[in-house]
Amino acid sequence: MKLVKWLLLFVVWTGIAAVFHYSLPRNDVVRIVETEVQRMDVGEWPMFWADPSPGTQALGNRDVPFIRAVEDDGGARVYRNEDTGWGWPPYFKFDTADLQTNAANYASTQGTPRWVAVRYYGWRVPYLTIFPNALSVREVEGPAATVIPWTAIVVLILFFAVFWAVYTRWRRFAREHVDPWFDDRRAAADERRREREERRSLRRQGREG
Repeated sequence: MKLVKWLLLFVVWTGIAAVFHYSLPRNDVVRIVETEVQRMDVGEWPMFWADPSPGTQALGNRDVPFIRAVEDDGGARVYRNEDTGWGWPPYFKFDTADLQTNAANYASTQGTPRWVAVRYYGWRVPYLTIFPNALSVREVEGPAATVIPWTAIVVLILFFAVFWAVYTRWRRFAREHVDPWFDDRRAAADERRREREERRSLRRQGREG
């Protein structure tokens, strides 16, 4: 029973961690190489793409703006640039065109680099053709610039504060009400068991006598 309990807890907390890791914003310091619009087929993973407009939904594919960049060590980074609208995650992003224009303005070459912090959410999974979604772009001093993810920090602190408050109140309620109820049920069951054993013992003694 304990194994099932710990397995269930592991599955629940892994799911919560995955939701937070996908949804909370992170930052990459990169050099933008180019911006482009590419025709993409959403395929079997529509949950990792923004909701299309009604005119393109029936087609199963649509034009998606992309921002292509490289890190200081040469690693490639590719971001899609889609509005989140009123959906999840709740970033209420409606400025895709403006962001694409700003990203194109920051594009630079290796000889004269301009380093920017791209704020984004999501995952890059190449074999599933999944891309993180860019939220904003701003110029920074250089590739060693540190960008503190304040939004993610605040959200996590609030989440664990709420979780701890609910957990402590539940444990107090359980100690005062739930645990005594179970103790009473167990005591009653033990009493019935003892009575049954006493009756069996009396019957055996009567047969032997």
